Formats: sequence, structure tokens, C-alpha cells
Amino acid sequence: MPTQLTSSVLPILMLVASNVFMTFAWYGHLKYRAAPLALAIVTSWGIALLEYCLAVPANRLGRTVYSTAELKTIQEVVTLSVFAGFSWLYLREPLGWNHAAGFTLIVAGAGLVFLGR
Repeated sequence: MPTQLTSSVLPILMLVASNVFMTFAWYGHLKYRAAPLALAIVTSWGIALLEYCLAVPANRLGRTVYSTAELKTIQEVVTLSVFAGFSWLYLREPLGWNHAAGFTLIVAGAGLVFLGR
């Protein structure tokens, strides 16, 4: 039987992994702009399937600990975090102060969802 810590952390780890796949599915092809669009689409769909194989169980497991609104909020913060790293490390596109400030405001807003938990 999973512990409370495992039940609350495992869905987040699965959402992080699923977001890595989805970020590659959505933006990875931008590094290979010479590749045919049809190939980019088919490849992205294959990668997205892996994302769904992690995200769906993460949400099912996470729903035992978090509300649906909390899960969505976690997902959005994870998405921004993964995207920031991906943009910088993979696409070599640095994020500016305005991106950092905007992301910080979104994270602050996400914190409001968890107030009173």
C-alpha cells in the first residue's frame, strides 16, 4: 500500500516526465525545420502517446490526493518549468527577465490555489 508521501509525490514526478515528452512533441521539431512537416506531425504524435501513457495514470493517482484544480495547477507549473529548461538547454533560446517575471507571477497565482489546503 503506497504511503501518503508516495501518493502525493509520484503523480508530480509522472507529470514532470510526461511534460518532458509533451514539450519535445510540441517544440522539438523546431530544431529541425528542414524536416518535412508531415514527418514532424507523425513523430510528435508518437512522442505525445508516451506523454499520455504517463499523464493519464498520474492524474488518476493524483486525484486520490489532490483536487482536479490542484492537479491542473501542478501541471501548469510543471509545464512552465520544463519549457524553460527545454528552451534554454535544447533550443538554445535564453529566457529574459520578462519571461522570468511572468512565470513567477503564474507560480504565485498557482500558490493561491493551494491556500487553505
